[in-house]
Amino acid sequence: MISLKKMFRKGSLALVAGLLLMGSPAAQAQDAVAGKAIFDGNCAACHSMDADVVGPALKDAHKRRGDEWLTKFIKNSQELVQSGDKDAVALYEKYNKMAMPAFGTSLSEEDIANVIAFIKAESDKPAAVAETPSTPTADPNVEVAVAETEVAFMDLPPVLLFTFALAAVIILLTIMVLVMLFRLFVPMLGDSIYDEDFRHSFAGRVLFLLRGDATLVTGKDRNEIHSSHDFDGIQEYDNDLPPWWKAMFYVSVVFAVGYMLHYHVFKTGALQDEEYAMEMEQAAILAAKNVDDPNAVTNYEVMTDATALESGKSIYSANCAACHGQEGQGTVGPNLTDEYWLHGGDVNDIFKTVKYGVPAKGMVPWQGKLTKDQMLEVSSYILSLKGTNPANAKEPQGEKE
Repeated sequence: MISLKKMFRKGSLALVAGLLLMGSPAAQAQDAVAGKAIFDGNCAACHSMDADVVGPALKDAHKRRGDEWLTKFIKNSQELVQSGDKDAVALYEKYNKMAMPAFGTSLSEEDIANVIAFIKAESDKPAAVAETPSTPTADPNVEVAVAETEVAFMDLPPVLLFTFALAAVIILLTIMVLVMLFRLFVPMLGDSIYDEDFRHSFAGRVLFLLRGDATLVTGKDRNEIHSSHDFDGIQEYDNDLPPWWKAMFYVSVVFAVGYMLHYHVFKTGALQDEEYAMEMEQAAILAAKNVDDPNAVTNYEVMTDATALESGKSIYSANCAACHGQEGQGTVGPNLTDEYWLHGGDVNDIFKTVKYGVPAKGMVPWQGKLTKDQMLEVSSYILSLKGTNPANAKEPQGEKE
C-alpha cells in the first residue's frame, strides 16, 4: 500500500510540473495561435504589425502601453477616450477621430488575452533579413534595360560643365565685339545715317531702334489730321499701324487659310469630335492593359445564387464586419443597408470601392488580399443587405441611389 507521504510527494511533483507547463513557451504559443485566429477575424482589416493601416502598427504595443491598457482599449476604446486617457485621445486624434469598434461584448477576457499574446509573439519575432540577390554574369549578347534617371545640372561631369561655361563665354565675347564694332563704325558714317533713304531701310530702322527710335516697331507718327474726321472736337490722326500688329495680322490670315484647307477642305486633320473619340479609344486600350486602373470600365452583374451570397457573407464577416457591423448597420464605416451611398450603389461601384479602398477615409484596398470572384461575391452580398433595417443602424451618408 502506498504511503500518504509518497502520494503527497508525487502530487507535489505533478503540481509543480503542471505549473511549469502552464508557464512554458508551448502554452504561451497555444495562446498566440488562438489569438491569431481572433486577430485575423476581427483586427486584421484595420491593423498590421509593422505598418500603419486604418489603425496604428501593433508591433511592441504591449511594451508601449502595457497589457492592462491594451485590454481596456480593445474592450471599449471610446470609454478610454472619454475618460481623458492621454494615449487613447492621442490615437483618436491621430487617426482622424475614427472610433475603433468596442469588442467588450463580442470577445471574452480570454480572447483578448490571446490577442495580446499573439501581438507579443509577433513582436518578438526577429526581423526578416533580405537576401542579397546574386549578380548575374554579364552576357554581351543580352541588352540590359537601364532605368532613366534625372540628373541635376550641377551633377553633370566637370568636362561637360566646363564646355557649357566656355560656350557661354564665347557667346558673351561675340556680343561684346559686335557692340564695339557697331559703336566704332557708326560714327564713321557721319550725317549720312540721317538720310531718308537710309532711315527707311531695314538697316537704318535697326540702327535707330538700337539708338532709342522705336519706329521699326511702332511705325511712323506723321501727326496728320483727317480733315473730314472731326466728331465733337475729337480728331483722328492718320498714323501708321504698328508693324508688329500688321505682321501678326498677315500671319493670322495665312494661318486661317491654311487651317480651313487642312481641316475643312482637304479634311486631312481631325476635328475636336474625332480627336475626342480617338483619345477615348486610346484610353480604353491603356485601361485594358492596366488591370489596376481604377477608371477602367467594368460590367459585372450582381450574383444572386445562394452559394455566392453565402461565400460573400463569410468574407464580409471575416473582413468587413469590424468596421461596418455584423449586419451592415455601420460602426466606424457607413451603414450598408440603406439607400444612400458615398461612392455609388451599383455592384460595379461597390466592387471598385472594395478593390481600391478609400484610404483618405480609412477604407483599406482589398486587391491582393481577395480574388476578383471574392470581391464580386462580397459586393453582391452587400447589395443583398439593402432594406434589412438592422437595429442601431447608423444615419444615412452620401447620395440616395
